[in-house]
Amino acid sequence: MSQQLDRELSNTERFSLKAHLMMCRHCRHCDIHFKALHRFSETRAQANESEKD
Repeated sequence: MSQQLDRELSNTERFSLKAHLMMCRHCRHCDIHFKALHRFSETRAQANESEKD
């Protein structure tokens, strides 16, 4: 799940992840949190860059 945030997954990886997430509510929940944390860290990094200017 975290790799999809760091790089583009291959078609096989993307399909496997989607299939698993359809069946596993725990991993769906984890995926939501990974994505939220990633968005937060990107927003924070952008804010830090703006403060430097």
